[in-house]
Amino acid sequence: MSFSAWSALLAAAALLTAVILRPAPLPDNFIDGLTGTPERGTLVFAASGCASCHTAPSAQPSEKPVLAGGRSFQSPFGTFLAPNISSGRQGLGDWSDIDIANAILLGEGRGRTHLYPVLPYTAYRNMTRQDTADLIAYLRTLPADETPNQPHDVGFPFNIRIGLGFWKLLFNRGDWVLEVASTPEIERGRYLVEALGHCGECHTPRNFLGGLDTSQWLAGAPNPSGKGTIPNITPGKLAWSEAEIVDFLATGFTPEFDSAGGEMAAVIAELAHLPQSDLEAIAAYLKAIPAID
Repeated sequence: MSFSAWSALLAAAALLTAVILRPAPLPDNFIDGLTGTPERGTLVFAASGCASCHTAPSAQPSEKPVLAGGRSFQSPFGTFLAPNISSGRQGLGDWSDIDIANAILLGEGRGRTHLYPVLPYTAYRNMTRQDTADLIAYLRTLPADETPNQPHDVGFPFNIRIGLGFWKLLFNRGDWVLEVASTPEIERGRYLVEALGHCGECHTPRNFLGGLDTSQWLAGAPNPSGKGTIPNITPGKLAWSEAEIVDFLATGFTPEFDSAGGEMAAVIAELAHLPQSDLEAIAAYLKAIPAID
């Protein structure tokens, strides 16, 4: 085969790969017919932990958080900076509802670009259509901020976003880890832990490509910052009763009179807004998953 023929073949292969790996958006009518309610969206927002990542590092807790972004998240692949997702033009002010839904559920930015999975869309993709509409409605009520977004500090080859298409094919499948939820309470807990709360993103180890090792689901993992570890919260290690788990999620205090620290303290501050029944559902789920020592 001649050089020109090889060049044409490679160019065709590159074009085909780009087409295959280009993000496929949600249908334009995905949330048509749904009325998002900010009051319900408040609970989705709390369960999803949006404020703990998207408020500025120096921000104080607020009933109406300013989602100006700027927090940095270290990882083996680089340092990621949380974007501004306020209602201002630097944030989501110019985004349509379906634009926001594509970002949350599929990790797709405007212009059909792949977003990095530091946004836990692999978990959020199991969010219901109604919860998605409610969350968007609530985000629209939050204060506008015009802080510019900062670029991620990610080197080659991870800065080539088309490669995220391969990553999504491998790891963005939307399967439930706990395949069978034996009671409605455990089913609700599964939704809160695996989808909205994206607990596995921190508490589950990853493979060399950054995908979650679900065979070690919630069995603990190295801290992405390189400092310490994130604990095993399966029944094989977490010996607390369901009532003790609920109390910890509501107050941040352990049965040993210790308190949550680091990123978990911010998570607790959000979970404290959830109704008692949701905290009980999370506890029931954590008791139902396989024990890993």
